[in-house]
Amino acid sequence: MSEYMILRLIWWAVLGVLLIGIAVMDGFDLGTAILLPVIGRTDMDRRIMINTVGPVWEGNQVWLILGAGAIFAAWPALYAVAFSGFYLAMLLLLLSLILRPVGFKFRGKLEDTRWRTTWDTALFIAGLVPALVFGVAFGNALKGVPFRFDDTLRMTYAGTLFDLFNPFALLCGVVSVVMIVMHGAAWLGCKTEAPVRERARKVGVVAALALVVLFVLGGVWVARLDGYVVQSFAGMDAPSNPLTKQVGHVDGALLGNYGLVPATMAVPALGIAGAVLAALLLALGRMRVLAFCCSGVSIAGVIATAGVSLFPFLLPSSLDPNSSLTVWDASSSETTLLVMTVVTAVLLPVVLAYTAFIYRVLRGPVTAATIEAGGHESY
Repeated sequence: MSEYMILRLIWWAVLGVLLIGIAVMDGFDLGTAILLPVIGRTDMDRRIMINTVGPVWEGNQVWLILGAGAIFAAWPALYAVAFSGFYLAMLLLLLSLILRPVGFKFRGKLEDTRWRTTWDTALFIAGLVPALVFGVAFGNALKGVPFRFDDTLRMTYAGTLFDLFNPFALLCGVVSVVMIVMHGAAWLGCKTEAPVRERARKVGVVAALALVVLFVLGGVWVARLDGYVVQSFAGMDAPSNPLTKQVGHVDGALLGNYGLVPATMAVPALGIAGAVLAALLLALGRMRVLAFCCSGVSIAGVIATAGVSLFPFLLPSSLDPNSSLTVWDASSSETTLLVMTVVTAVLLPVVLAYTAFIYRVLRGPVTAATIEAGGHESY
């Protein structure tokens, strides 16, 4: 393989790692917010839940920024299509995310019950909407998105916001929400004590089992979807130009990679096995940190399944399949990818080490006593 081909594959893998990082690191924040009205029976219960993520949610959200930045730098065509075609969906996502810092900061300003309930609802929305939108986006990527390029590579998008919320995409959205709820419940199982921990444990078991069922249902549905296959192209190391290939519709193409490389079946198996183990450990109430790790493994398996199913496509076009974006024709230049690879190799271990240090410092459960001792520093 040429150096350009290797760099493209590396950045396809890096994109997957960043998407998994967003879901795993920011996912338990979102899941905790979704569970506020479900598990939090009293104001102190909800304060405990909020304070488990209060010190780390801003740092976790950096993964979202890293993901968007990596798409912009490494896959500019994907960035242009996704952020233009999904503009209203992205706006909905950003508006919901804006509610998070506002909710955290303003909730404790007054002790009025209606005031705090209002901000709890805002935090619930700020957790639910991003989880749903991310899942819907993955669902549409699997089905194909209605865009095309003209001969000057100007993009036209022919869909609407409501078209994105089609039945299959909504199923993927529900899978995403259930997955995030499982992860949030596993986090609360690690960071709280009874009675919040017990409620979180029960919800986590239900969410993990629901994830297995919905994930399998999604796989059955995927088997019935038309997929896309590259029939001819300029080459894996040719300059990026989406219009230099021929793409055709093929029944069952989304399962084709698993037939070509049977070892890739381990990816969806991780999604199922991780959720089953998380459910078992949560049900037993033991090894809570391991249950959280299993939840993270399940998330990684679910997201990686979408990537493996689509490869080499990044975003197929349902309007003009030849305009589809693939790993081989949507990347930045070889020099850009090389510089980014060197920078990432140097800085990413530093970021991971610092993150591990922060979580080690903040280890231990959050209780009513620690919140009261924290005074104004607690949410």
